Amino acid sequence: MSAVFADPQTAGRPLRQQLYLAVKAAIEVQVLRSGTRLPASRVLAEELGVARNTVLGAFSRLEAEGFVESRHGSGTYVRPLPATRLAPSRPLSPTVPRRVSARGARLLKQAMADELEVQPFTQGLPDFSPFPLAVWQKLQNKHWRLSYADMLDYNDTGGFTPLKRAIAQHLRLTRGMTLNADQVLVTAGTQQSLALCMTLLADPGDTVWVEDPLYWGAAQTFRASSLKLHGIPTDAQGLNVALCRHAPPARVVYVTPSHQYPTGGVLSLERRHALLQWAHDAQAWVLEDDYDSEFHFAGEPMSSLHGLDTHERVFYLGTFSKALYPGIKMAYMVVPSMWVEAFKRVHYDLHRPGQMHQQVAMAEFIEMGHFHATIRSARQHYAQRRSALLRALQPCLGPQVRIGGAEQGLHLCLHFSPQVDDVALAAQAAQHGLTVRALSRYAVARRQISGLVIGYGYAPLGRMAEDGRRLAQLIARALSSARSTND
Repeated sequence: MSAVFADPQTAGRPLRQQLYLAVKAAIEVQVLRSGTRLPASRVLAEELGVARNTVLGAFSRLEAEGFVESRHGSGTYVRPLPATRLAPSRPLSPTVPRRVSARGARLLKQAMADELEVQPFTQGLPDFSPFPLAVWQKLQNKHWRLSYADMLDYNDTGGFTPLKRAIAQHLRLTRGMTLNADQVLVTAGTQQSLALCMTLLADPGDTVWVEDPLYWGAAQTFRASSLKLHGIPTDAQGLNVALCRHAPPARVVYVTPSHQYPTGGVLSLERRHALLQWAHDAQAWVLEDDYDSEFHFAGEPMSSLHGLDTHERVFYLGTFSKALYPGIKMAYMVVPSMWVEAFKRVHYDLHRPGQMHQQVAMAEFIEMGHFHATIRSARQHYAQRRSALLRALQPCLGPQVRIGGAEQGLHLCLHFSPQVDDVALAAQAAQHGLTVRALSRYAVARRQISGLVIGYGYAPLGRMAEDGRRLAQLIARALSSARSTND
């Protein structure tokens, strides 16, 4: 029993609990069989280098739970276990529990966050230097020091009212939207916003139209709601709305019109009007995920879908995770006026919103001008990274490579001919310490796409030129190999 404290799963717990867990596990898997006499407490304490009270405490708990019995004058022995408590005859999968639901099994099988989330294309710690951490900490500390009784409770109003007003004003000024603050709902991230929409707008088995290729997080949320995904192909102008006429009827369509995730296309004005007209005619709903519209590097950003909508068919989803830092886990949505009370009630019933001190700090962060100053600073930082990456990739560009999405956001997409194995290319890049994603992995139905999704927003600027050069070399080799194969 000298190795009982070597289990990394219990490291850091009190020694008494570690010993109890180790002996309990040994009994359950019958390493210590019924009738086995355990070492005397004094002997075991000396062997393990712990106090005798530690051993006595563990033995006492094991006896209270029926794993061992103490026999006066004889020692402590392992008791027979009921058949229902015997260990299984074969080990269970470490990733899929035996009684997982069918829906849970599908989600586990399709869970790909670690494979598809766009992170810096250079490995290592991300660079969050544009974020004014000292200011943010000062505001949070200030409101923790003040005594707000209601800040410690749940919130059933859809969020801190001054924060909702600040968000509404920000959207009026930057996205051309017409709204009132009561239409704003503060959530714990875009995934939660999407889940709320699916709860109230669709039933299990309904069809949702999605862009193909598609943002993986939205796909998982829709699957968790037992919806059927029907992919509508995208191109350089975003979702190809003309193809919707051949799609099965849908109650909801999900789009990223300002910067299609992951291809980078921008939904054209003509297609925006066509999509809104379809939603009005079909009495359907449009979910507009405007996840990184704060960062635009060329020309003027196009108006949001919500800003063009005259029939209140659009649910607008925004987030602070891109503009500030991912772990803040604070987002917002703008719901049509007819849906305000329903969304507030369901949001409160299902999620019990809280984190009010953080919302209070965010409201002041925006009102004092720090939010817009942070965006301006971040836009400059990201523009430098973008320019450095584009310069480094220039040697590999040509007829076989098209860049998408470089005018906006924190990632761009390189499009290849279908003959290029983008999965193999991404794997080769990983071997060189470069994190990029294969475009084909985002496909819903169609498979004749190939490319690389490259995140640069948080990658250190000092490494951009060298890492970009190495990536360009890998891409050039892959293109050459594809040409040789086809010749």
